[in-house]
Amino acid sequence: MGNLFCCVKVNQSTVAIKERFGKFKDVLEPGCHCLPWILGSQLAGHLSLRLQQLDVRCETKTKDNVFVNVVASVQYRVIIEKASDAYYKLSNPRTQIQAYVFDVIRASVPKLNLDDVFEQKNEIARAVEEELEKAMSAYGYEIVQTLIVDIEPDERVKKSMNEINAAARMRVATNEKAEAEKIIQIKRAEGEAESKYLSGLGIARQRQAIVDGLRESVVGFSENVPGTTAKDVLDMVLITQYFDTMKEIGSTSKSSAVFIPHGPGSVRDIATQIRDGLLQASTSAGQPL
Repeated sequence: MGNLFCCVKVNQSTVAIKERFGKFKDVLEPGCHCLPWILGSQLAGHLSLRLQQLDVRCETKTKDNVFVNVVASVQYRVIIEKASDAYYKLSNPRTQIQAYVFDVIRASVPKLNLDDVFEQKNEIARAVEEELEKAMSAYGYEIVQTLIVDIEPDERVKKSMNEINAAARMRVATNEKAEAEKIIQIKRAEGEAESKYLSGLGIARQRQAIVDGLRESVVGFSENVPGTTAKDVLDMVLITQYFDTMKEIGSTSKSSAVFIPHGPGSVRDIATQIRDGLLQASTSAGQPL
């Protein structure tokens, strides 16, 4: 019906190409336009002004001989001032853009190692965008943005990379664990040394207290019982302690203590040894018994 009355409608975000007798005449912007077909005017076609996106998957090889699939996302649109060039100069702009993306990626990625490809993907995207902008602007297209959205190496390569990463992290964890165990052992050794030192002080004080107690007992008994010597008193004290010890050993059914020698006749030898030790300790301390 519109053609019957020589009127055409161009939708929003769209331009129409007007021809007259097959020759380009004008670019029709959105709205209603008079198109006198009787005079040879006609619509050759429409162009969308909306932002379009093309995803390009390119397989290439890195400098360290690893094959990867690089996925580039190109966002582009028609320049309204050059709509005629966009319509007449390119029959398939998507194929043209894809060819330029292939060319730039396959020229850039082989210069980089695999790790560098991941680190420098923004530089690769910028190189693609600059090349596309320079080439496609002559055809009436504007490159809005180019992104490298994915880099996919072979599955075996990804598995190897994960294993290398895991091994490195395991090595760090092992070193940290070894350092922690080292600190624990040092602290344990310091604690044991401090404990032994304090235990030695306790034993020394205990023996000194025993010596002092025996001295007081011997001196007191000798003063209260005339005619007894210190040796007699010490022998009696040791015999009493000996029988007390044997009594305690015998009163416990699960006792594992063994007192050797255990005969009463051996007490004198034990008493002599103990007395000699106490006398030597007293002499060293400057306190005669």
